[in-house]
Amino acid sequence: MSDEEKLIGYCFTCREKHEILTPKAEWAANGSPGTRGTCANCGGTIYKAGYTPAHDNLPKPEITAKPKKKKTKTTKTKKSSTSSSGASKKKEVSSPSKTRRSGKLVVVESPAKAKTIGRYLGRGYTVKSSVGHVRDLLKSRLSVDIDHDFEPEYRVPNEKRDVVKELKAAAAKAKEIYLATDPDREGEAIAWHVLESAEMDPAITQRVVFHEITKPAIERAFMEPRDIDMDRVNAQQARRILDRLVGYKLSPLLWRKVRGRLSAGRVQSVAVRLVVEREREIGEFVTEEYWTLGAELSREQDRDVKERPFFQARLHKLNGEDPVLQSEADVRPHLDALEKAVWEIGEVRIGKRTRRPAAPFTTSTMQQEASRQLGFNTTKTMRIAQQLYEGIDLGGADGSIGLITYMRTDSVQVSKEAETEARSYISKRFGPNYVPVKPPEYKTKSKMAQEAHEAVRPTSVTRVPKQIKEHLSRDQYRLYRLVWDRFVASQMSPARYDTVSVDIMAGAAKVVAGQRPYLFRATGSVMTFPGFLALYEESRPEDRPDDDQNQVPSDLKEGELLDLLRLLPEQHFTQPPPRYSEATLVKAMEEHGIGRPSTYASIISTIQARGYVDRVDKRLQPTETGQIVNDLLVEYFPNILSVDFTARLEDELDKIAEGEAWVPVIGSFYGQFSENLEVADESIPKIDLKPEVELVGRDCPNCGSELLYREGRYGRFIGCSNFPKCRHTEQLLNKIGVTCPNGGEMVERRTKRGRVFYGCSRYPDCEFSSWTKPVPDPNNSCNGLVVQKNDHETECVACGLKQGVKEKAAAD
Repeated sequence: MSDEEKLIGYCFTCREKHEILTPKAEWAANGSPGTRGTCANCGGTIYKAGYTPAHDNLPKPEITAKPKKKKTKTTKTKKSSTSSSGASKKKEVSSPSKTRRSGKLVVVESPAKAKTIGRYLGRGYTVKSSVGHVRDLLKSRLSVDIDHDFEPEYRVPNEKRDVVKELKAAAAKAKEIYLATDPDREGEAIAWHVLESAEMDPAITQRVVFHEITKPAIERAFMEPRDIDMDRVNAQQARRILDRLVGYKLSPLLWRKVRGRLSAGRVQSVAVRLVVEREREIGEFVTEEYWTLGAELSREQDRDVKERPFFQARLHKLNGEDPVLQSEADVRPHLDALEKAVWEIGEVRIGKRTRRPAAPFTTSTMQQEASRQLGFNTTKTMRIAQQLYEGIDLGGADGSIGLITYMRTDSVQVSKEAETEARSYISKRFGPNYVPVKPPEYKTKSKMAQEAHEAVRPTSVTRVPKQIKEHLSRDQYRLYRLVWDRFVASQMSPARYDTVSVDIMAGAAKVVAGQRPYLFRATGSVMTFPGFLALYEESRPEDRPDDDQNQVPSDLKEGELLDLLRLLPEQHFTQPPPRYSEATLVKAMEEHGIGRPSTYASIISTIQARGYVDRVDKRLQPTETGQIVNDLLVEYFPNILSVDFTARLEDELDKIAEGEAWVPVIGSFYGQFSENLEVADESIPKIDLKPEVELVGRDCPNCGSELLYREGRYGRFIGCSNFPKCRHTEQLLNKIGVTCPNGGEMVERRTKRGRVFYGCSRYPDCEFSSWTKPVPDPNNSCNGLVVQKNDHETECVACGLKQGVKEKAAAD
């Protein structure tokens, strides 16, 4: 048999795909075709579902209902606790078939998704949810057998046993089983874990994949079922095993050498390094002064115009070289010379330019734009996107409908159907000129994009945001509108501009124009066709014209003289790079090939929860702990903390998804990692992270010891210096200058989740509190508490009096 004719099946003993030796075609009891044989690797039984040419001459058996068999009485015996599972298995094997299989079972991850899909599939289908992962590595130990090819040890956690039991019971009765988990590698792995933990029959179990939860997409997916892709499962397993090896080996090292409750991770530690290095780059930055010189110019022919038109030009060259103006002293001599100079038009260049729309969203770009335009952090963006993907009830006969495609993607590809629908909508709403001749093609910037996926887009552009706004929460509506606008704009024509660029020579009157020392340049652009800008503009586009407000006449002629209205010297200082925001850190991770779309939000959440990074004014700032841990890991584990190494490792994991073996990848990594671990354990001294003692200035009310300011997970607080013998703590009282209605002073506090509220300083004696910030108001006649309702209005909580902020200020 040639390589092309070899049959490959999945061996449940090896847990891998292998060649089927002595393949024998057969028909399952329900009429499904399959092939059974011997595994070329282990010699065990291997099975592959599906039709082959060998089935052509194999008679298909008639499917008839089996007669019910009478139950045989069995003697009940007590089972010992140590052999209960084995006895249970024996009982299942030896007992006769009790139920006739019927119906179709579909398994998805979430209850919301199950509800939506169940409505589309209708009668005959039972849709159940696995509620996420059903099986994982044990938390209590490494759970990876390093000595036996890194074999993972999985376990169904206690909180998922009832779920698995229910799935197992449903699978035992079903005639057909479909695993409809998410379309990415993590979803593929969940499908495999469900199959194994619920002991589903592989002969009747198939995988279905869809990128949007709409009726046509679901129906199409169920017409094209397939086997579980074990290459993709193995890629996910390898990633999970690598993360476990790093986390469970490095974290105890940090506990011993630094302090407890710290953790390290293969990807999270690289993310922390990016933040730390950016902070040091800012700290080492030396600000330098520099000046630019502009001129406000007007044509001689406009001297008598009442509101004289003008345009601006900037100094471009000085004596043929780039100007170097580092101080006011450098600029002043040129001002004197230019005030007396002759200004003459040199070369005039007339042109056109186009500005193309941004590509539809990937996970990364969606998180970035939601951060900039909506103020969402990465976790909030993904949570709301999940809701839009799984389905929203729009009040129609169809019930819940998925409004966007799968939101964990690094692809900018768009289906032909969505493309056609968008072009039709654009033509009707904006006109045929707004539809490009050919649909735009976008290429992903990600190094590891899975092009089989689609971009994040609306499932139908006919569901216009304003028309369904009443069915969405405020945040759902804002994110849906952002996704909708971005996608529709991506399918529209480019914007078009007329451009003009003018060289202006300045110098002494007697000098030939081409030899004058000063070359100024004026550029301007005028939009002639808005294209996609009629709908949407990216918040920080790289190609936005910065000269569209400069009204440079397009009919200027070479040799024409200009009048100088005024010179515009301007002082500047070089700026350090900004701290990362959550959005720009995601962008950096994507550009470096670190992490995956499904992990960006969790990585950023983890490094903050571990106390390595703080979010200050929406920017990420490393803590002292974060910097110390980063420096240790960079010194002793340079590969793990290397951006390039992490990206290369991601590439190798991607190759596993294409069929390469995963054990050599992990083996190669672990060999060097374990050597570094031994060296680090011997070399790193114990580090004392005790902060400088800052006394409060009073004694503890419980034990009389001095009170200290301490740093905690939720910020600064006051604690006893006799900790842990005395556990007295107090919140820091951030007084806001307002008196509590019950006496005492109003102070700013935080909940355990970090949300700000306002309460009385005499708590717990006074339990008065307010989510809205109280403001001082000495003129309030009823002596009630006045709170700031919004930027423009205050309200008294006692009498309800509302007052504008300006009006109140005038009264004060």
